[in-house]
Amino acid sequence: MDRVGARWGRIVTLRLNASEVDRAAALLRQGGLVAFPTETVYGLGGDALSDRAIAAIFAAKDRPRFNPLIVHVPDAAAAQALVMLDRRASMLAERFWPGPLTLVLPRRPGSPISLLAGAGLATLALRVPAHPLAQALLRAAGVPIAAPSANRSRRVSPTTAAHVAEELEGRIAAILDGGPCAIGVESTVLDLAAERPRLLRPGGVPLETLEAMLGAIQRVTDGRGAPAAPGMLESHYAPSLPLRLEARDVSPDEALLAFGPNPPAGAAATISLSAAGDLAEAAANLFAALRALDRPDFAAIAVMPIPERGLGLAINDRLRRAAAPRPARGCDALATPATAS
Repeated sequence: MDRVGARWGRIVTLRLNASEVDRAAALLRQGGLVAFPTETVYGLGGDALSDRAIAAIFAAKDRPRFNPLIVHVPDAAAAQALVMLDRRASMLAERFWPGPLTLVLPRRPGSPISLLAGAGLATLALRVPAHPLAQALLRAAGVPIAAPSANRSRRVSPTTAAHVAEELEGRIAAILDGGPCAIGVESTVLDLAAERPRLLRPGGVPLETLEAMLGAIQRVTDGRGAPAAPGMLESHYAPSLPLRLEARDVSPDEALLAFGPNPPAGAAATISLSAAGDLAEAAANLFAALRALDRPDFAAIAVMPIPERGLGLAINDRLRRAAAPRPARGCDALATPATAS
């Protein structure tokens, strides 16, 4: 099925039962693209062994070709066939897989994963998702699934099937609808390809938890050249409105993304990530709230301060990228990456 660069008809929404999972798996094996839920965000899945399927992912997302994709596998044994796991990787896999942790590891010689999926690098980014529907799809498909977030490049990541449909109608074959995602921010991306671990992207597994197991981890904050892992472009996860971060007051023409009790009054509209100041609740609500406030009748979105700890690291990382200056249209290849779906 050669659909690279072509438009699909209306997206088919599939529900959670064995026959629909089998149908989605068949579409993937035929080269089609299927969006599916993980515990973090919805992923846009394609057969990771197929150059054509990977090219179709890039086309559907309007994604820069040098930005690598995360490859999803059902378990650590499947990962071992594709990459080389050292002692650290094996220890982390035993504790956090399945779960919201992506490991960047040396590609195993002869690995069948499409070179395009890894952007030609000597490493691959792998994760084992915990969502039961993602697990069912991986096992039914029988192939590794490359799956960045199921949205157009640089846009807000989707946490419901409806978000995917808004972004990708006509661009993909199907959505496997598993309801809202529980965590709501992408996986943590940890680079173990070198002697010293590097945090390329904060996410669902807090940095403090990883450092308790590995010791000090380098935080990559100013990458240069092509991204080493997914999610490293500076302007990323962005709504169309400008974001004003660390806001302690708000203008009448601004929407307010609030956090904690007693948000400032006077906003055109307010959505609270967590009135109780709960970072897990805030992470789960982040992308849906940004989408809801991204309306043309507001001048901007003011964002209250978020604590820089635990899942707050991941939330603030996404917000800073959403607030970063946007490259001119057609200039993606010149975008400067920052820290490393």
